[in-house]
Amino acid sequence: MDRLCDEILQLILNELSNPSAFILISRRHYEFSQDPYVRATYFLARYGRIQALYWALGRGKLLNERMIDILLSSGAHLSRYLVQCAMHHYFRTQVPFIKTRWVRTIPLPVFSYFLSIAARMYGNIPVAKGEDDGSILTLLLKQSRFPLEYRAAKWEQVKDVVAKYKDPMMAQFPLVLAIEPRLLPFARLNGFNMDRKYRNFVFRRMFEKPAMMFESRADEIVQNVRELSRLDPEMFLSRTVAAEICMEARTNEPAYTALKRLDKDGVLRFELSSVVHELIKLFLNTRSVTSAYTANVLRVLYKDFPSRDPTVRLVMLLTVFLTEPSPVPSSLSATSETSPALARYVEACHEEIEDMGLGPLGRKDITDVLLSKFVPERFVGILEYARTIVKLDKSEMDEMMTDVALGCLEIGCKGRMLKKLVEAHEFLGDVIAAHIVKHYRINVDDLPPSEDEKACKEYSAPLCADFMLRGRGFPGLEEAAAGPVVPMAEPVDPQSSGGVEHAAEHADEEGESEDEVSLDGAEFGADKDDEDLGAIGQDTLSAMIRKDEMIPTRRRRYHELYTNYHDSIGKLPYPADYTQVGTWIQSHYGHLSAPAAVVRIHAVINQNYNVLHHHLYTSDGPIVARVPTTLKQFKILARLGRSPSMSLFDDIEWGTEFYFSEEDYLGQEELARGVPSRASGKKFARKARTPTSSCNSEQAIKCETSPAPGPSSSSSSSPSSSAVAAAGAEGLRPGKKRPRRSVVSAVKSYAVPDSDDEEIADRLDDSLQRFAKKRRAESNMQRWIKHLAILLKEEQKKYNEKKRRIHAATPPGARVKVSKTDFHKSLAVNLPRLRRIDRAKREKLYGADVPDEEYSESDEDEYQYRMTRGKRRKVEDRD
Repeated sequence: MDRLCDEILQLILNELSNPSAFILISRRHYEFSQDPYVRATYFLARYGRIQALYWALGRGKLLNERMIDILLSSGAHLSRYLVQCAMHHYFRTQVPFIKTRWVRTIPLPVFSYFLSIAARMYGNIPVAKGEDDGSILTLLLKQSRFPLEYRAAKWEQVKDVVAKYKDPMMAQFPLVLAIEPRLLPFARLNGFNMDRKYRNFVFRRMFEKPAMMFESRADEIVQNVRELSRLDPEMFLSRTVAAEICMEARTNEPAYTALKRLDKDGVLRFELSSVVHELIKLFLNTRSVTSAYTANVLRVLYKDFPSRDPTVRLVMLLTVFLTEPSPVPSSLSATSETSPALARYVEACHEEIEDMGLGPLGRKDITDVLLSKFVPERFVGILEYARTIVKLDKSEMDEMMTDVALGCLEIGCKGRMLKKLVEAHEFLGDVIAAHIVKHYRINVDDLPPSEDEKACKEYSAPLCADFMLRGRGFPGLEEAAAGPVVPMAEPVDPQSSGGVEHAAEHADEEGESEDEVSLDGAEFGADKDDEDLGAIGQDTLSAMIRKDEMIPTRRRRYHELYTNYHDSIGKLPYPADYTQVGTWIQSHYGHLSAPAAVVRIHAVINQNYNVLHHHLYTSDGPIVARVPTTLKQFKILARLGRSPSMSLFDDIEWGTEFYFSEEDYLGQEELARGVPSRASGKKFARKARTPTSSCNSEQAIKCETSPAPGPSSSSSSSPSSSAVAAAGAEGLRPGKKRPRRSVVSAVKSYAVPDSDDEEIADRLDDSLQRFAKKRRAESNMQRWIKHLAILLKEEQKKYNEKKRRIHAATPPGARVKVSKTDFHKSLAVNLPRLRRIDRAKREKLYGADVPDEEYSESDEDEYQYRMTRGKRRKVEDRD
């Protein structure tokens, strides 16, 4: 270290936040650090010329007259406001934002020299309370929402503070620019650099709702926007802020008027009409379309910017039918003749539709309105409008009801509407059941191949899409209402929270660069050629300003945590009170029905836990039994590589009956038509009462049978084998495993002695009793374990092939980790658990010496569960 030149030592010193230990290494380092030029260079290199003098004043023991001269001659910035704060703090006057000793450590002669230099630069400096430059700018910010004539801080005074007295005011200057954009050139001369991430923050403050309305407010906004856009080309009004202003078209009329004037004069870089139309489309899939406030705002926007877009028209129709305050009866049989309230509702809706120019309506328009996720349970008013105003006869109404009922199947929250439609029109029950079985039944061959991992990951079943789990990565989970689909925009993250941070404290913070800038408007996929105009959201201007004020600095990634209930509740893509369609289907048709079986498979694929566990969440009607779990459901999940729900393993643990597929417990007529016959209905009722009943020929259910080993003679061996062959011909399916030969061979054959040999006969009776005690039948859990073990073996084979293929394609020496599918991982964990549970049950029934059940496909290729052998302990002989 002693051989290093002074330049290297200066570079090392500049990188240390506290160089006290470094200067004590040697006498040379200590003498080197005493040089005023070295100290001044340290503050300039580490903190920059704007903040160098501020940090140097905090190291009073290091500061001297020579060092102050070197700092100022080297370009260190000295503003009048810094001098005022130093005077207040040194003479024990409170400075709110300074919590340390700061200038109080400076010797009095050095501080006097500092004040003499400041007096030569700025002359007579105001030192009274409330007369400093910071108080003037703070007063300007506090009175920014007042009319011009009521503001105490005038333009000339503020201009002198920034231009003449060189006050950069980093912390508050983005706010000042929103009030006086003309200060930007003077601030740049003082070292201020306007970051593009402050853009939305500044323009939100420009359009902020004033404390009191005055006529010149719109003119002031237009002038400020024009001036700031002229001074800085990067500062322009984005589509994000324009949409927020449109959301306050009724409550903040001066801002909306100024926005329309800017659009008319061509100042905006986009068409305001396109922003309005895209904003209206967002409300097709959000709950806020039922709000009266939202309806009034959208009607104002639609009148100013009419559109022929069918989605915009549908949203406006929803605002008419869903926000009309007139009460309507709950019964679908009510008419205008029997209910005066219903007649008033229809007349009010008709007047609003004609006033906005949305008429005339047709049958498709009424169907699209009814298929909205947010239509309330009392929708008889919409039906009455179709009958009286649209003039639909009974046959057309029945056809429309059929279209609506079938369209509701793929909209997961329309269970209550389906229930009311089926109760009012009984023919819809059979139509829905037949449609579900014919169009929505899924087999393993209908799924994408397991080799196409991307297709398997993106696959989703059309029914039972869980709209509560939008972040799982499945693109089909967000259901679409009728009509053109408008994808819901992501929550708009503001770009303005950094505008109120103090640059002196956070200028060099590491977390600022990539993560913070990526949260700007470009994060929503805006094209670079579109100049990063920003995305459109449903937040109001006041709500975004409130978030900017509440959120702490450098915490913009947690922006959504600082929202209240009313900010987020309107963005939900499902109604407040709903019933899942899958839950209603299982309750209406019964758990042993073809529609319920189809819905169960869709819920398993989409991992809709509300439908799978509907017996836990049912609030309407009686609690129904669970739909049987089948091996087909596990095979479908194995093809897609998805983890099975724990409810499937829980069913197996609780002893559910084993079925290969729904064909094992459903009749062929119901599988073909979707509607059970009377005979099958009685059969299902009998099975529902005895869900664990044994297999018999009357129920016509394909159940697997396995031979039970027992004592037999050579003469009786052929009948038993023929019985097993007959049972296998009827019940066995591809993929079924037979018992290991070791189990059959372990059964001893007993020779039948002569009747007069009493001793041998007694021994035979004892052996038969002992065998009968240990004899056991194959339980449902054992059958599940056997077939799940086969699935696990197939998954292991596919994994090994994939691993060999990937390793063969990788260069030599490279280590590649091949991951297993979620299904493989889940089954590998839960199958041993089921084996342990099964063994514990058998030990409880037959004793601790019960042997393990082992199954294999063939004599050579065996897959069986083996207990892990414990480590042998080495015991040393003790003498």
